[in-house]
Amino acid sequence: MKRHEIREKALQVLFQLDNTDLTLEEAISHVFEENQELDPFFKKLVFGVHENLRELDEKLKEKLENWSLYRLPKIERTVLRMALFELLYMDETPPAVVLDEAIELAKTFGEEKSSKFVNGVLSKFVEQS
Repeated sequence: MKRHEIREKALQVLFQLDNTDLTLEEAISHVFEENQELDPFFKKLVFGVHENLRELDEKLKEKLENWSLYRLPKIERTVLRMALFELLYMDETPPAVVLDEAIELAKTFGEEKSSKFVNGVLSKFVEQS
């Protein structure tokens, strides 16, 4: 499975966690077949976002101008959390690739202006590093 597809699956799992009462294991089971081996990149991304949610949200709040994190469309919030986790904790992916992937996810799953918004917020983190 390609990394882009893995990110799509991760987005689906994390979106469910943000919008339902499912456990992490239940959300994963809705996206993958039973007993399917999970890719290490997927596990690091999903478990990492899940375990560091408070910290990621705090960092995102600092960069959101005139927005509350919980007023954001849920897809955008989830894409931002995933990308920020990759930027902060997953050095194997260059920041430009993380931004491109987040923008593509926002285009695919979000609304018309989602990709521009996601790009604007994440660019603040990339410029800072």
